[in-house]
Amino acid sequence: MTKFPELASVLEKIQIEALNPMQEACIESFQTNNDLILISPTGSGKTLAFLLSLLGKLTPNETKTQALIITPTRELALQIETVFRSLGTNFKVNATYGGHSIRIEKNNFTVPPAVLIGTPGRLLDHITRENIDLSAVHTLILDEFDKSLEMGFEEDMSKIIGSLHSLNHRLLVSATEGVKIPDFTGLQSANRLAFQKVTEEINMKFFQVRCQNEEKVECLFELLCNLPPGKTIIFCNHREAVVRVHDFLTEGQIPALYYHGGMEQEERERALIKFRNGSAYFLVSTDLAARGLDISEVQHVIHYQLPQDEAVFTHRCGRTARQDADGVVFVFLTEKEHLPPYMPQMETYEVVANEPLPDAPEWKTIYIGGGKKDKINKVDVVGFLHQVGGLSKEDIGLITVMDHSVLVAIHQHEVEACVKQIRDEKIKGKRFKIGFAR
Repeated sequence: MTKFPELASVLEKIQIEALNPMQEACIESFQTNNDLILISPTGSGKTLAFLLSLLGKLTPNETKTQALIITPTRELALQIETVFRSLGTNFKVNATYGGHSIRIEKNNFTVPPAVLIGTPGRLLDHITRENIDLSAVHTLILDEFDKSLEMGFEEDMSKIIGSLHSLNHRLLVSATEGVKIPDFTGLQSANRLAFQKVTEEINMKFFQVRCQNEEKVECLFELLCNLPPGKTIIFCNHREAVVRVHDFLTEGQIPALYYHGGMEQEERERALIKFRNGSAYFLVSTDLAARGLDISEVQHVIHYQLPQDEAVFTHRCGRTARQDADGVVFVFLTEKEHLPPYMPQMETYEVVANEPLPDAPEWKTIYIGGGKKDKINKVDVVGFLHQVGGLSKEDIGLITVMDHSVLVAIHQHEVEACVKQIRDEKIKGKRFKIGFAR
């Protein structure tokens, strides 16, 4: 396989010894084909596949934006930006999305990024305001394209793509087959790669849980007390159910987070960060968390309410058993409900009542009121916590640096004393607000 020269050094930086077959095929195909459609399931490494493919198209020292990545959600835009930065290239990247300051974004474009990642509505807003110059964009990536269509972004995407007059390369990415490709994409003659796992290859176990009444929260509470510690996503169909289930669990002293589209962007980001870093084992969510998010090591997925259809079921289940890890899926049923025909046959899980509450999370998240815009990076935070807070390397978990704040996971046994120690101290000569993350 022919590879661009930088690939080996990039893989070394991200500590990956070998790419999977889908990633290899994607890079090779995009080197020899102008247009490509990639179909691959959730959790298979598509983001890395298309970003590595993109690197082979970028030219150093170009002063204008060269590539545009359109994605349906803010969280996915931020995730792609994070992965691109981890590659350690010299190419500038920016993400633009609703809920983020449009003024800050406009200032970021003063030096145009080589790669621009954005949601359709915000991208079109910047184009209309003439805040961005896309005249030199030669490569377009449409990530989670099927979801973008589901969310009604077809018109926005059509206008955006219609404004790209230097486009030579297109890569459409989807987790599901059967997506109708609109004419405005220009992908009618594209090469197609399809990597769909067969059910037998997935390390996933399925169980049904029978609940005695229509309100399943007591049954859910008992099940969570039965499970070993591990990240668990509990899927509901509506925001109201998410809030109701979350409140029931927290009132019963099971720490949980909730996540849905009605939350402010900052609240959503904070919930995901705390779930990723292990500050909570349980995330109650709508199907907003069913796809487009990179959350590693999810051991359990619970369909608290039956999914709307087979595609939703597949995407929910795809949150677990990722990258060859094992996963367990539970489907809750009342006495009046039955397994839909598209679901696999599954044994009944016998929930044992009156088990002890789940273990407390190993980590707790603290907040530092300064971030990228204050020239604070992860190295600064680790040094501060080590020298001033007295923490060892093992006491410090995931660090997430944002524009104006930092969230840090600290081992629960050390966090109280550490916060008292650092609360009034300075980072890089400046005092910031420090405390426990809400």
